[in-house]
Amino acid sequence: MKKRKKKKSNRGRKLFDGKNEKSVLQKLEAVWVIGGTDKEACLYADISVSALMQYQNKRQKYLQRKDLLKQTSILRARQTVVSELDKNAEFALKYLERKLSKEFALSSTMKHTGDVKQQITYRILNARKKR
Repeated sequence: MKKRKKKKSNRGRKLFDGKNEKSVLQKLEAVWVIGGTDKEACLYADISVSALMQYQNKRQKYLQRKDLLKQTSILRARQTVVSELDKNAEFALKYLERKLSKEFALSSTMKHTGDVKQQITYRILNARKKR
């Protein structure tokens, strides 16, 4: 005897509260493109965060798309920085100071190795207590 599969019920709350899926996704993506968070995107699209999580759990490819969209503003910022290098020598130097700090940094870093004596700490603490 064959077992009958239960049909999925249409009852219950709709994923995006009955809102058009395409328009909700467009609003979510508009926020992610400018580097917004999931909460901000949900607020703008007028959906709950849990509805977004359910949608992403069902569609793993969309989760990957969201992660890529969130990188868009960083990419645009990089393009702006690189395009400004030709126009402003001071800006170009600052860029190099950050990207190639070993070569162009104005300050040096000092690395401490070894143990720190507890006596020093003890003396400082005692001096503070006497005040």
